[in-house]
Amino acid sequence: MERDPSESEAGFAGLGLRAELLRALTNLGYEEPTPIQQGAIPPLIAGDDLVGQAATGTGKTAAFALPLLQGLVPAGRDAGPSALVLVPTRELAEQVSQAVHRYGRDLGVRVLPVYGGQPIGRQLQVLNRGVDVVVGTPGRVLDHIERETLRLGDIRTVVLDEADEMLDMGFAEDIEAILAETPESRQTVLFSATMPPRIDGIARRHLRNPTRITMGRKAVEPGELPLVRQSAYVVARAHRAAALGRILDVETPTAAIVFCRTREEVDQVTETLNGRGYRAEALHGGMSQDQRDRVMGRLRGGSTELLVATDVAARGLDVEQLTHVINFNVPVAPEAYVHRIGRVGRAGREGCAITLAEPREQRMLKAIERLTGQRITLEKLPTVTDLRARRLEVTRTALQACLEGDDLERFRVVLDSLTDEFDVENVALAAVKLLHEAAGGDRDEDEIPTPSLPPEGRRAPARDNRAPGGKVARLFFGVGRRAGVRPQDLVGAIAGEAGLNSRDIGAIQITDRFSLVEVPEQTADRVIAAMQRATIRGRRPTVRRERFAR
Repeated sequence: MERDPSESEAGFAGLGLRAELLRALTNLGYEEPTPIQQGAIPPLIAGDDLVGQAATGTGKTAAFALPLLQGLVPAGRDAGPSALVLVPTRELAEQVSQAVHRYGRDLGVRVLPVYGGQPIGRQLQVLNRGVDVVVGTPGRVLDHIERETLRLGDIRTVVLDEADEMLDMGFAEDIEAILAETPESRQTVLFSATMPPRIDGIARRHLRNPTRITMGRKAVEPGELPLVRQSAYVVARAHRAAALGRILDVETPTAAIVFCRTREEVDQVTETLNGRGYRAEALHGGMSQDQRDRVMGRLRGGSTELLVATDVAARGLDVEQLTHVINFNVPVAPEAYVHRIGRVGRAGREGCAITLAEPREQRMLKAIERLTGQRITLEKLPTVTDLRARRLEVTRTALQACLEGDDLERFRVVLDSLTDEFDVENVALAAVKLLHEAAGGDRDEDEIPTPSLPPEGRRAPARDNRAPGGKVARLFFGVGRRAGVRPQDLVGAIAGEAGLNSRDIGAIQITDRFSLVEVPEQTADRVIAAMQRATIRGRRPTVRRERFAR
């Protein structure tokens, strides 16, 4: 069943929301619903399942949170929550939880965010007292289910928010296990920025005759095409922070956003940049809304020049004076890159998008190029000599601006007294030196080594016995550090089940929830087939080709 969002009446009052919610929206300054809210709220209030495709920053949270609160039945102490929202990251869990709390303040809603990295003791205490809405990452929600501290038998609504990102992060099995614990009579809501076949498969298995809403991207008028210079620097992970500082020194942005993947990374990068003399501020999900508003006010007012943020915290930002967007690492999904660079180059303004990539991430840059149809130029990292030349140019520009001013006369007495003793040219050189050193000067810096780049940006194989020029396939395994997986577990399983010589297995990368393994291209299908029947550390993982592989 398709729905045209334009069919809805204008204004939240026309969407059938209860008075408490309308009052909360008015107090929060909301005036008109966004298209996704106009399209989603009426069928959700009516009890329909729903699949919504919409990019970030379109108002998806209110689109599902308001109907969820509309029909909320407060849970008693011995009852479980009536609504569950699954999200991919801790930042999004906090953001959605805060939004539900604000919308449902007058309803007395009890909402709890649950995610890894947060002390589980506090979560247990709150769950024991009773909550109405749980917002969590799949891993921590499943952990509570297994501990029998979260009961889903009373769930009336389940929301899968940012479903494509959850699957990209390896949460597919966890989501299936969680949904199996909820009543079949539940209402299920799925939102995703993209709709690959696996998302459609989840919808077919778990949603009943859902309303489908697709929010297409607004066409850009020829005169409003983003004027964004896109470039990337390949740098080893250990030197990324130093490389970022050097790039900023050379680029000298008026105002910039530096995007990081995690809250901890945001804090580390902010500290590094402030130590380098920049006015940088952090923006992430761990901050209150008042703190975020103050940070944005300082950026718009010019007292802050760099904003270091996560994707979740920076959604919906529109800062007119932004000149640069910098990706401290390559975004996990190409669509996220598109959203990020859209912060600059708007309405005919010029902008610059810069990405720091590890050598193995060049294939991800290729995936971004295929999505955007635009080339990302690989640049050479500025050397110490380049940096010093740029700083001298900044000093010259500052002097030129001062010479064009009209307030120099009051310093003539100093010049006259010095030229009685020194040559006027030497006096000028000394003044230039003082200005240059005050602005940072030629502080000691080490050269950043240029990483060796394997063909087509592939990571150099951990073993060198493969034939020169042999093609490599990168395989995704849906188990990682949280399952206790070690490199030797993956090597042993592949060698034992697929009959592959362990020396033919290349680079291995293990994250919290998934692993990536390089094998010779001609063996990839055999390895996938064999591993679908195997177990690793007691689990039978999803095994497939890594999504960015060509």
